[in-house]
Amino acid sequence: MADDMVLERHETDAEEAVLRIYEIGYHVTPQVKETEVEKIVGEVRTVIEKEGGSFIAEGTPALMRLAYPMSVVEKEKRLEHDRAYFGWIKFEAHVAVAQTLDTVLKNNPNLLRHMIFQTVREDTRAKMKAPTLREVKRTDVIKPQRRVEESSAAPLSEAELEKAIQDITTE
Repeated sequence: MADDMVLERHETDAEEAVLRIYEIGYHVTPQVKETEVEKIVGEVRTVIEKEGGSFIAEGTPALMRLAYPMSVVEKEKRLEHDRAYFGWIKFEAHVAVAQTLDTVLKNNPNLLRHMIFQTVREDTRAKMKAPTLREVKRTDVIKPQRRVEESSAAPLSEAELEKAIQDITTE
């Protein structure tokens, strides 16, 4: 029985000694000024470096439209955000570093959401082409564009049309 406890303790020590590849994706609230976003990301990097992690790659945060509005309670008020600064960091660290980072990010009021997951070192992400957003004022009227079909052939007679339909259906 004592041997079982010793084996379990060695397994957890071995897991903590292994370096793993993690990636974190985060949304920074749009109320944060663009110049302050780098400061918030710097705090995340500091936690990773302080705990002994090493960086592999990083995606600079960019303001983008969210797929759906996200609500957050700030100062006893519920706010909905339809945009946020999205960024990501890929790093190599021990399991404890990821757990510490998760705790720090949960307590950061400038982050809407974050996610940390284990991944591989290789670049596996699909290249994302940012869609161009077109802002429309309420006073603007969007008019559909009409297609003009150019026809070089003369109009068909009833007999020719019947013959063409019969040819198509018999094939």
